[in-house]
Amino acid sequence: MSEWKVICRVDDIPVLGARRVTRPVGVDVAVFRNADDEVFALLDRCPHKGGPLSQGIVFGTSVACPLHNWSIGLDDGCAKSPDEGCTPRFAVKVADGVVHLDADELESHATDLERPVAGPRRSVAA
Repeated sequence: MSEWKVICRVDDIPVLGARRVTRPVGVDVAVFRNADDEVFALLDRCPHKGGPLSQGIVFGTSVACPLHNWSIGLDDGCAKSPDEGCTPRFAVKVADGVVHLDADELESHATDLERPVAGPRRSVAA
């Protein structure tokens, strides 16, 4: 049985926006709210170039990546055709207006992925 961690109230997430949940290891998790007050959670990393999905615009059940406008499905984390790739999704439970995420997933799911670092590429000395 899953242990659920309280994240916030649904009203704390902007309509057609997101809220970031930081984790001690790995990339943050983005929790999204659409116009119908449905709540979704994805790794805050676009599968294309690693853009912060939490800064994208939510429309329907998708989010537009702020870097290159890729459309990512909030229900499955996958890019819409013709683009390809997926970002990990997280289980969400909403009870009495409170958003919960699976505590085990927050601790272990996709913790091996890193946020890309902007700037010039550094050469590695041999």
